[in-house]
Amino acid sequence: MSNLKKALPRAIGSAIVLGAALSAHAQQTPTGNAEAAKSKISMCIGCHGIVDYRTAFPAVYHVPKLGGQSPTYIVSALKAYRSGERNHPSMVGIAKGLSDQDMADLGTYYGAPK
Repeated sequence: MSNLKKALPRAIGSAIVLGAALSAHAQQTPTGNAEAAKSKISMCIGCHGIVDYRTAFPAVYHVPKLGGQSPTYIVSALKAYRSGERNHPSMVGIAKGLSDQDMADLGTYYGAPK
């Protein structure tokens, strides 16, 4: 019984720390607003708004359609461009200028059914 008495406070402490960490993560992840994204999409539609568009810089590259993509995927991709994990000069430049809120808004806008 004494082992249980020793382990219980540690387990409760761990649960409290985990709960605080999850709460902090939830507060750091902004909720996307599709309406707010309408003032932010001008940087996207020049390439992603053209059907079957292919860039010529830095190489010929098929530009993917954003509409209908998962909001989580869009945010993840933008964060990867911002961090340098993904490398496309235009997208890196654009993503570095976006806040986490901007990314969440764009993900929600493009992920919403049209």
